[in-house]
Amino acid sequence: GQSSLQSPENVQVHVVNTNFTLSWDYSGTDPNVTFSAEFQWVGFPAGASAGHGMLPFYLFWKGKTIPSGAGFLTEFPVTLYSPRLFLGKILFDTQIGPPGLELQSTNGVIKVKVSPPEANQRKKMWIDDLSFKYNLVFWESSSPAQVRSKIIFPVDTIDDLAPDSTYCFKVQANIPLDAKQGLFSPVSCVKTTQKVPDLLCATNLSVLALNMKFQLLWDNQGDQEVNYNVQYLYGFQKKLKDGYSDKWRSVPSCENITSTCCNFSSIITTTGFYYLRVQASEGRNKSCFSSEIRVEPLRTNGIGPPGVRLDLSDTLLHILISPPGGVKDEIMRDNYDLSYRILYWKNSSDQEEEVRQKEVKQTIATVPDVSPSTLYCVKVQAFSEIYNKSSAYSQQECIHTPAGTRLPLLIFGIFTGALLVVLLVATPLVFLLYQAYSKIKYVFFPSCQPPLNIEGFGSQPLSSPCLSAPEEPVENCCVIESMITEEGNEIDFTDYKHSKESSRDSGNYSNDNNSSGSKGSKETLEKEIV
Repeated sequence: GQSSLQSPENVQVHVVNTNFTLSWDYSGTDPNVTFSAEFQWVGFPAGASAGHGMLPFYLFWKGKTIPSGAGFLTEFPVTLYSPRLFLGKILFDTQIGPPGLELQSTNGVIKVKVSPPEANQRKKMWIDDLSFKYNLVFWESSSPAQVRSKIIFPVDTIDDLAPDSTYCFKVQANIPLDAKQGLFSPVSCVKTTQKVPDLLCATNLSVLALNMKFQLLWDNQGDQEVNYNVQYLYGFQKKLKDGYSDKWRSVPSCENITSTCCNFSSIITTTGFYYLRVQASEGRNKSCFSSEIRVEPLRTNGIGPPGVRLDLSDTLLHILISPPGGVKDEIMRDNYDLSYRILYWKNSSDQEEEVRQKEVKQTIATVPDVSPSTLYCVKVQAFSEIYNKSSAYSQQECIHTPAGTRLPLLIFGIFTGALLVVLLVATPLVFLLYQAYSKIKYVFFPSCQPPLNIEGFGSQPLSSPCLSAPEEPVENCCVIESMITEEGNEIDFTDYKHSKESSRDSGNYSNDNNSSGSKGSKETLEKEIV
């Protein structure tokens, strides 16, 4: 019979860019054994179809769709089978392939051009080329132990190299956000040349920046009359794989100038970074570009000293601070998160006074309990902890406190005045409130209560049977008869009428008596007259 074959061991999958490689160990001794690999996607990417097939030694990934969550897919689950044994699932990690590298030696420097992995390929594992950072490693061939490395752009220049020397280079593409490091490119070597000095070129470029005001300075090597053109480049444009030679722009007001300085504040913003260079020209035919200088606005900029003003109130010394660049400079205030270090002391000629310090975030500080008739001096420094920057100290400002006053007497006077004000305001108010209270109490809560038999009078009409009905109103009339006596005198009964009215009984039963009495009196009077 035929003996059974041993299964492959130590099966591994290696992925570089879009190339999948399957490897295994086999401990059998039969030289006529052949191998085939079968694969099946388990948890395959969205948009791809599951499948299986027989593969040769090299496993190629054929046009599967890559999900673009973070731009990259770094792990695939794969199930492997041997002809007779299920080997299980293997997770494999993708590797970044080596980038391309081109070198050019010119005028003592090496120009480097790096092409990204999978350049010019239709199907890519790594979609975003701008996410790569390139690590260049180089050394002099005669001293391989002295290895140097530098993070470079796709198109860059390596200077500070010894002339007429051979240098070797290799480069790798990394993705810092995913902590992935790629494979190095093959080693390439090139020989440097002698640098030919050009007296026309601007040298020693430097940037002087204070409170977001930027100046570019350079040196002129010769005495000839040279025109300069200052150019700038946005930092992100250096990441373009096709180069940036046509991306340079001229700084306004710094074109065809003869001075060796340029104010380029107009092009600066707080985001990103810039590169600047100076083009020198003599006549129409000869031109030379200086080396480039990198400018990161918020890091390159320097913080100027703040402004200081002093004021006094009672026993307090107020320190008023103006931010560097002025109160209206929002860039300095908003981007640096400034704090202030204050130094203050008594400036006395009699004795050496200790300098005291305090730090504040606000632009107003207070020193309490200052001594009278004393000269106080202050200076302030602005600093930013975020950028680890600090300004120079401001100019020294001094103020003389007034002569002292008798504090207890002053306090007593203030207390007395406040008490008088309170009394003048409170006394009329209390009187008015008391009067209002008395009126309300008199109306709603009288001290004299009505008798019980008429309590509740007015709430309902009286209907007691013991009381007589009210008398109807009667008009009182009196007939006065005028009689003429013999003597012709008229008798006036006015007094009689008055007497009659005054003697009337007010009772309900006095009407008849009154009328009868009046009648008898009248008859008696008539008899007397007769």
